[in-house]
Amino acid sequence: MKTIGFIGLGVMGAPMAANLLRKGYTVTIYNRTPGKAEELVSLGARAADSPMEAARSADVLITMISNDQAVEEVYYGEKGVLAGIKPGAAVIDCSTVSPALSRRLAGDIRDKYAQFLDAPVTGSKPAAIDGTLLFMVGGDKKTLEENRDIFETMGKQIVYLGGSGAGSIAKLAHNTIVGINAAGLIEGLAIAAKGGIDASAFLQIVQAGGAASKQADLKGRKIIDHDFSVQFSLALMLKDLKLSSVLTDTIGVSTPMLEAAKSLFQLGQNAGYGELDLSALAQVYEEWIGMRISELQPGELEGHSGAADRRKQARLPLNIPVMLSIYQWLQEGSFSGQSAEGVLRDVSEEGLQIASTLPLAVDMFVIIHLPPDSGLPPMTGRIIRIDKEDDMFHYGCLLSGLPLFQRLQLKEYLDKHLSE
Repeated sequence: MKTIGFIGLGVMGAPMAANLLRKGYTVTIYNRTPGKAEELVSLGARAADSPMEAARSADVLITMISNDQAVEEVYYGEKGVLAGIKPGAAVIDCSTVSPALSRRLAGDIRDKYAQFLDAPVTGSKPAAIDGTLLFMVGGDKKTLEENRDIFETMGKQIVYLGGSGAGSIAKLAHNTIVGINAAGLIEGLAIAAKGGIDASAFLQIVQAGGAASKQADLKGRKIIDHDFSVQFSLALMLKDLKLSSVLTDTIGVSTPMLEAAKSLFQLGQNAGYGELDLSALAQVYEEWIGMRISELQPGELEGHSGAADRRKQARLPLNIPVMLSIYQWLQEGSFSGQSAEGVLRDVSEEGLQIASTLPLAVDMFVIIHLPPDSGLPPMTGRIIRIDKEDDMFHYGCLLSGLPLFQRLQLKEYLDKHLSE
């Protein structure tokens, strides 16, 4: 049988290597972080001291590493893969990395008279354990066929996609859908929870209806049970969405849903959930709705306010000076604009309340300029309510077009202002 080198013993790599050992392959393992090799050594693996050593005797070298930077370190470091790979070997990179890096690796490994396949996977941790992963393969098709037995030990489906980099492109496109689906599932669960719907009952509807998805099957119960043990981490999801964003910029594809999902997972990362499962994004939504997405206890449905009867949210007293820019349409191709001083009086879930002496009308749009120390760009608000007190007009403004990361920045600024 072929001798195998395996580098990267994380959530996915360790069970993949274990399946190769159980099949009877001779496997030499290496992991950048010490302490992850013991269980595999007990199954018969030999531990190497460097990527170079793991590669030196391998007929087939498999890598499963977290990101581009780590892959570059493993392959191009002083004792890296390229220093040890032998002529005629096959290198299979199952990491999710940029297509540009996959193509560079393919060229540099060919210069060592070896072959390279980019073969990222889908299926998450359960499929890695069960040996039911799907491989998306780019590179030389003959090399794939020569090593199909290796792939079939770790997975149940191998899809050949074309030349070097094709596997990486497919994985980023795939994970774009995963991120969007996961965010959509969580958002729907948050809507149902805030409206008083039992979470398990609503999940049944999702799984049986047009909203059914693999994410609903994999993550629905985890969200309800607050089980954020890692199948695929939030940090890795964000990393993949960022890589996909770079790819789509390069090839000229507009991706508004990708950018929205990326912003959401960035909020999750900023909130400290990066090392938890990607379903931990639900905790961001739980903060927004002020409750857990979970099973309702008996009696909780009785008297639940629901969306139509929701109580007015408590407002936070503020007194922050702002500038307002108001633009009015005069005729075709012509606008009239003016500026006015105002005060940010308070904020709620719905938006901001601005006070000013300038009379305005409902449904007008104003540009709100916060003080420079906020670090925030001008925000667009639509006036939805007007109250007059003495000589001041109090305008309730809905914010529009404000990216999620800027909403978080606004919240941090207001919290800081209140604490001073």
